[in-house]
Amino acid sequence: MNTDEKIITIQYQYNASLEKVWQALTDKDQMRLWYFNVSDFEPVKGFEFHFEAGPAHKLFMHLCKVIEAVKEQKLAYTWRYEGYDGDSLVSFTLMPENQETKLILTHEGLESFPPNPDFAKANFRQGWIEILGTNLKNFVEK
Repeated sequence: MNTDEKIITIQYQYNASLEKVWQALTDKDQMRLWYFNVSDFEPVKGFEFHFEAGPAHKLFMHLCKVIEAVKEQKLAYTWRYEGYDGDSLVSFTLMPENQETKLILTHEGLESFPPNPDFAKANFRQGWIEILGTNLKNFVEK
């Protein structure tokens, strides 16, 4: 976690083109292969989507709304849970680096969620490490 502790910041470098990483982040069929089974997705400001995910003992309905989409540069959307207070913001920033792509994820607003062990910052951090460091990496580098 960064020094702010309210914001999770994670950075990865992928041996894949900017276009390929962007497609993985924004194409609903590709997202379903490495991310979550999203209801639908379009990288368009105002687009709303949802998916179920969580620990084995309890799935949470995630409700999200795209607030920024700049092709092959940035994708940001709100992230909240049906039936719970709190709103957070997930941002993916992409940058070309030689023949590779750097991705910087920030997830902020976690402190707005209720004090529920499932919403612990450590769980979010570990989840993003698995999602981006394993799932996305394996998907775009295959």
